[in-house]
Amino acid sequence: MITAPEIAFIAIIWLIVIVVGWLLAGFMYTIYSGRKSRLDRIFSPVERVFFRISGVDPTKDMTWKQYFISLLLLNSVQAAFAFLILSYQSFLPLNPQHFPDMSWSLALNTALSFSANCDLQHYAGENSLSYFSQMMAITFLQFTSAASGMSVAVAIFRGFSGKFQGLGNFYSDFIKSIVRVLLPISFIASIVLVSTGIPQTLNGYVLANTISGGTEILKVGPVASMTSIMQLGTNGGGYFGANSAYPFENPNPISNWIEVVLMMVIPTAFPFLFGRMVGNKKEGNVLLFTSYMLYAIDLAVAFIALSSLNRGMEARLGVFSSVFWTVTTTAFTTGSVNASLAGMNPLVVLSAFMGMLIQATPGGAGVGTMYMLMYVVMTVFIVGLMAGRTPEYLGSKITPSDVKLAMVAFISHPIIILLPTIIVFASGVASSAGIGRGPIGFSEVFYEYTSAAANNGSDFLGTAGNTVFFNVSTGIVIWLGRFIPILVMLNIAGNMNSRIRNFEEGLKTDNILFAAILLFSITILVILTFFPFLVIGPLLAYLEGIQNAL
Repeated sequence: MITAPEIAFIAIIWLIVIVVGWLLAGFMYTIYSGRKSRLDRIFSPVERVFFRISGVDPTKDMTWKQYFISLLLLNSVQAAFAFLILSYQSFLPLNPQHFPDMSWSLALNTALSFSANCDLQHYAGENSLSYFSQMMAITFLQFTSAASGMSVAVAIFRGFSGKFQGLGNFYSDFIKSIVRVLLPISFIASIVLVSTGIPQTLNGYVLANTISGGTEILKVGPVASMTSIMQLGTNGGGYFGANSAYPFENPNPISNWIEVVLMMVIPTAFPFLFGRMVGNKKEGNVLLFTSYMLYAIDLAVAFIALSSLNRGMEARLGVFSSVFWTVTTTAFTTGSVNASLAGMNPLVVLSAFMGMLIQATPGGAGVGTMYMLMYVVMTVFIVGLMAGRTPEYLGSKITPSDVKLAMVAFISHPIIILLPTIIVFASGVASSAGIGRGPIGFSEVFYEYTSAAANNGSDFLGTAGNTVFFNVSTGIVIWLGRFIPILVMLNIAGNMNSRIRNFEEGLKTDNILFAAILLFSITILVILTFFPFLVIGPLLAYLEGIQNAL
């Protein structure tokens, strides 16, 4: 079982992240509320260049439809840009290893995945991508996809608060997210990661002499710059196929815990930002408390199996570090790994599933809090029915239309996960790909589409998933899982923004009681939806493991 020092270490990590997240939320509130800042002298000229080139008026408010269309168009253009780079990288510069072009299906999957902040990898970057592709396609999309999620969350916050004239301007929010938040922090993080031993170079691969007298190719490149944004933006797509299990991407315990903190900071800051933007910090505290309690439950389930994890599991960074990372990276929908998922105890895999199925524990950069607000809408409606009162949130009535929209976002998740999972086994794709039909085989496929739908990106298949079927099907699931909930929540926020507010009556949603109700509601909704599939997957695998051990 987990030891007292390990529990204390988790508490320290949480404390560091919450304090930094609280400070970052104050900085982001200044940015997104349009308040003056001393840093305007540095950032404003850079932003004006982008606005002048693009012809965008950053002061023009958008409706929820305009905001969504702008988001979708920009993400589509960025995905197409990355697709072309990956498809023709052999003709482009900075390819000292002379890697060939990606196949069309793999390039499509990669472009769709990274543009949607999923970063599912059916390739090993060190064996297939040039330096140009790693920087101009992969790292570029890691900045833009994270900024897109952050911008959407801010727009939704404005709508829920009712304190702004509109939902804001997508292009303004997008540029500010990159220029003022992601670039400065990731730049500093890159320097720190280089100091821990992560390489950052454009020289070709190095042929080194080993102690035993042989030779070995050291696969290096612009690794630190990608690692910083992959964790900070909850992207998860790594420079190497083994991700942060590869020593050059995560060389030691210091780099390991720096990367953990990076992936947690922005999702933790957003509930604080929500409280500031709606004018009631307690509302943000409720969302943060609920999400961290769900996260704590996932950790507790995973560490129940800690004593039996040593067998067959990678232990370069220690069992505790690997389990904590696995649960955290799925709870924050980052998707990076520091140990093979295939070596994990099924209970750890179960905890990973729960983080991806809920998507708000606390979830990814911006969109995690968006999902939490989806659960809030449904919970307020249910409680209102039970109490015989009109459901209200932040002084705004929750209409049947709002609840129907929230249910569309919620129900779309199991549909886009379970339908392709069933097709894989019913069509014979699983057997042709060498995937078994037992609980482990089912878990692998179920995990693949759960990770794709949750914009997570971690998976069991890895390069084995590089088939036309898996590339195309997961690419479709990735974009549906990304943009359906965003469309729905922007719609709800747009509707709420125009309503008259009445703060004198209604359910109190800024206290510990509502947090407990919200926690219970989320748990019941997700378990009732996915429990049968979790039973025939990781839970059955766990029971079979116990039976074999007896």
